[in-house]
Amino acid sequence: MQKPYYSKKVIEHFTRPKNFGEIKNADGIGKVGNPRCGDLMKLFIKVEKKGKIEIVKDIKFHTLGCAAAIATSDMVCDLVKGKSVKEASKVDYRKVVKELGYLPEIKVHCSFLAQQGLKAAIENYEKRKKK
Repeated sequence: MQKPYYSKKVIEHFTRPKNFGEIKNADGIGKVGNPRCGDLMKLFIKVEKKGKIEIVKDIKFHTLGCAAAIATSDMVCDLVKGKSVKEASKVDYRKVVKELGYLPEIKVHCSFLAQQGLKAAIENYEKRKKK
């Protein structure tokens, strides 16, 4: 039997994303896009220090793209919220796909784009922190 095009989790994250929006005065903003498919992602992170550990207190996204782009953006937010910045920086696109259950091979690039957006937001945070 052939797998459905999208898993139930992908459809859930696409139709009811929990992390859609923007964070005013974000500590880090990552902007990425894929000109080939037209997906554009913007991720916002708010970081809180707990002792010496920096925690991703909040993360939001604003994505213009297909169902997979929106679902992977939402999932990457779920995966890092409450984690240390160091842990968040290690989130891999394969973990995003695994947590969503299934993505068609032609849509796996969306999970990589979400990973790159997160990485860009963390790099932006680190750069701002040094100033």
